[in-house]
Amino acid sequence: MEAKAQAKMIRISSRKVKLVIDLIRGKNVGEAFAILNHTPKAASPHVEKLLRSVVANAEHNYDMDTESLYIKEIYVGEGPTLKRIRARAKGSASRILKRTSNVTITVAEKE
Repeated sequence: MEAKAQAKMIRISSRKVKLVIDLIRGKNVGEAFAILNHTPKAASPHVEKLLRSVVANAEHNYDMDTESLYIKEIYVGEGPTLKRIRARAKGSASRILKRTSNVTITVAEKE
């Protein structure tokens, strides 16, 4: 039995999120919360909020024991990119790419 949660269109690039999710892959949920609380990265609050959501899903929807949960699978992919324009010299313009990401977490119970 496993529970799953997704966060889509997070306004941070997937490269930055990968640095954070690599720290907690395969860990117990309690240990993962401790790591995320002490990681000074911009993606940490987003990943922590999603982890709280997947733990609540596991407890409420599947009657899992939250003490024995571990992160079975966690991955991030690129979401849609927002394209913006910035004025440059001599009347020209350059493009600004505001990248987004989609994060998925799956948790399961240890036997």
